[in-house]
Amino acid sequence: MPRIAFIGAGSVVFAQHLLGDILSFPELAESEIALMDIEPERLTVAEAMARKVAEAVGAHPIITAHSERKPALDGCDYVINMVQIGTYPSTLVDFNVPKKYGLKQTIADTLGIGGIFRALRTIPFMIEMGREMEELCPNVQFLNYVNPMAMNTMAMLKGTSIRTVGLCHGIQGTAWCLSHFLQIPLEDINFIAAGTNHLAFFIKLERQGEDLYPRLREIIESPDWGNHERVRMELFKRFGYFGGESSEHAAEYVPYFIRRDREDLIERFGIPIDEYIRRCESQNAHWEKTRDQMTGDEKIEVRRSAEYGSLIIHSMETDAKRVIYGNVLNHGHITNLPDRCCVEVPCLVDRNGIQPTYVGDLPPQIAALVRTNVNVQELTVEAALTGKREHIYHAAMLDPHASAELTIDEIYSLVDDLIEEHGDMLSKYT
Repeated sequence: MPRIAFIGAGSVVFAQHLLGDILSFPELAESEIALMDIEPERLTVAEAMARKVAEAVGAHPIITAHSERKPALDGCDYVINMVQIGTYPSTLVDFNVPKKYGLKQTIADTLGIGGIFRALRTIPFMIEMGREMEELCPNVQFLNYVNPMAMNTMAMLKGTSIRTVGLCHGIQGTAWCLSHFLQIPLEDINFIAAGTNHLAFFIKLERQGEDLYPRLREIIESPDWGNHERVRMELFKRFGYFGGESSEHAAEYVPYFIRRDREDLIERFGIPIDEYIRRCESQNAHWEKTRDQMTGDEKIEVRRSAEYGSLIIHSMETDAKRVIYGNVLNHGHITNLPDRCCVEVPCLVDRNGIQPTYVGDLPPQIAALVRTNVNVQELTVEAALTGKREHIYHAAMLDPHASAELTIDEIYSLVDDLIEEHGDMLSKYT
């Protein structure tokens, strides 16, 4: 049976989904599960949750809890990463300091100033953990669920020898949305999506050879459509392909929607400024209920999620053939994006591991749009791996949202303020 470590297991609700998926497979029901978190109370709750999940699905895993990484990582076959470095206090810094410059954000975890600094906090942690895995479990398959997905995954693959894939639920969630919009069962839709995480596009959308894009355009242009996903629909209308992430995310990856000199755009496109702050506050408020549920006598219900993690582990253990969407280094998979940037593409999975597939050229306008995000990702990773402060400035100056709103002097000043405000949460940059 495989040994599977959950790093950041105190993210109890997400860990519950992944663990329920894993233990629901009979072939994985006796896996060894190593839970790790630095917060004692959350670790206690995570262990109680794991035992409840096992009971709910009739599984008999070996469950251990660890407050330090190395004992959890030792001998692992799979490591699932779900940490948030700096947690809510650092998130507040990522939002509040840019506000002083008039720079508004929605999620701030993938690109933009918030995404850059979230990566700068997280990448050193991941590289350190990668070094430990090189020593303790060099053949491990590392499953990264931590944003900013493209930056973190790129850094791990460039900075360590650990087999790594970045996993998100944006593509499968969008496929479900498209099925709902089109009123066609998901299993009848044939699609290919590709790009970079949160900025991947459905470059093929068909049913039995029929192009479904004309039908989708007709639906969203009808008087009955309403105001669903206004940012994503506007990008679809202008660029010709449907994006794989929600409007609140997409709004801050491009320079068109969040403008301090055009407040009307925020209302017109229904952009939820500070959305991630609200989500964090909601999750924090929900914590006590989650703790009481997991540590009390109440039984829990386990339903399979749409996450890919358990499918990858099951396929690698049993040789079951599957296709998932994974974030990997670009080695010619998308031919008009830079070599060794991080791309999200279809991947085959079996006992041989995760095998990214060839996509070829993206439509030229889509490749051009995606490259504006790749620029920021590559420079942020370069800053994190080299410790050079200049590359943080470069990343921020090339960010589509920040560069549309701020002068070069303002961007430099904002970067300096964020470095100072985050303090010891960041490595030293010279």
